[in-house]
Amino acid sequence: MFESLSDRLSGALKSIQGKGKITEDNIKDTLREVRMALLEADVALPVVKEFIGAIKERALGTVVSKALDPGQAFLKIVNEEMIKAMGEENDSLNLSAKPPVVILMAGLQGAGKTTSAGKLSHLLINREKKSVMVASADVYRPAAIKQLETVAGEVGANFFPSTPDQKPIDIANNAIAEARKQFMDVVIIDTAGRLAVDEEMMNEIKALHAAIEPTETLFVVDAMTGQDAANTAKAFNDALPLTGVILTKADGDARGGAALSIRQITGKPIKFIGMGEKLDQLEPFHPERIASRILGMGDVLSLIEEVERKVDKKQAEKVAKKIIKGKGFDLADFREQLMQMNNMGGMAGLMDKLPGMGQIPDAVKQKAMNDKVTDRMIAMINSMTPKERARPELIKGSRKKRIANGSGTSIQELNRLLKQFTQMQKMMKKMKGPGGMMKMMRGMKGMMPPGGMGGGGGMPPFGRR
Repeated sequence: MFESLSDRLSGALKSIQGKGKITEDNIKDTLREVRMALLEADVALPVVKEFIGAIKERALGTVVSKALDPGQAFLKIVNEEMIKAMGEENDSLNLSAKPPVVILMAGLQGAGKTTSAGKLSHLLINREKKSVMVASADVYRPAAIKQLETVAGEVGANFFPSTPDQKPIDIANNAIAEARKQFMDVVIIDTAGRLAVDEEMMNEIKALHAAIEPTETLFVVDAMTGQDAANTAKAFNDALPLTGVILTKADGDARGGAALSIRQITGKPIKFIGMGEKLDQLEPFHPERIASRILGMGDVLSLIEEVERKVDKKQAEKVAKKIIKGKGFDLADFREQLMQMNNMGGMAGLMDKLPGMGQIPDAVKQKAMNDKVTDRMIAMINSMTPKERARPELIKGSRKKRIANGSGTSIQELNRLLKQFTQMQKMMKKMKGPGGMMKMMRGMKGMMPPGGMGGGGGMPPFGRR
């Protein structure tokens, strides 16, 4: 996410770090690089001007000149101004209104409104423990109603049926009335996507908004449209009283222009950010965490929250107890570790949140972040018999050929998997008995090349630390 902006900014800021003193002369080149990085990231020009002006003013102030490490103080200013540009803190939904809380979804066609309605339902059901009903007031796109019904079924939301011959206002009012009857906490109304900000469609959504008076009016916009996203959000905000923005497809956006522009151009907060195609990949937008990731400092808080939510603790505890009792770590346990990692967005998702990723060469990063390799490893283990998973030493000759053919892989790939597993198994043996974790950590340290990235052993089990 925002890789190109992150790389450019890291390069620009490297030159200023380590300076004994910060002057107008020695920050001139750095600020020019920062400005170019932001413009190339498609950040809106007024936002860039304000951002650079604020950094320059603060950097030449007394706080930085008296700092023990002016370079670090400068980086801190850039971080703080970036957070300020994006909204300072997470702005959550107003869920304390009288139920059902009505959420209206608006946006251009193709921005991902219907999917976002499903993702938001998933988040509200699983994290906020709310009952949710969804309804589609999109009477123009034939598949829209069916799509929302499918998504609702997948996330466990109640679906209110509608048909293309109904009026959007009638659909919304009927859905709210039904949600009230069923004592639902939240009702989400999905609306038709506009091909552009055309007057007729804007008048329709204005009338719908006036009729249902939603608690939240969320504008759904594609992050990859850059500053156009901010301009479109402003046009919608001029027509509708938006309460916030959902930024979709951020995982595919290397630039970050929309994230840095929307708040300052519209005055409205980004409330959620879409981090992938899966229905659980919508996250509350925390400006300080996003700024930290852009500047290569990682996002450990989000990583911890993800581990808490997505790791199967019972299974992790079971594996940990098994290892500590000395019962051995087999290929079925290894598969479990790989599946847990995939559940958390794969290696790419994990590495994106770890500090210092900007210092790792691209070739190493790309190899480590190739989640297809993990999928192939899981496929190979799935092609084994239970006996082979428990006793990998049996896997020789014809067995190797059968497993490779069954998983659509090669014998070379299978050999690599078995080698990685053997390394992992040796590490796990060190966990047996008292002081096992410390022994294992010492063993892992020996496997790490300079810079701290693992040399290809796999991952220790999530669970007891």
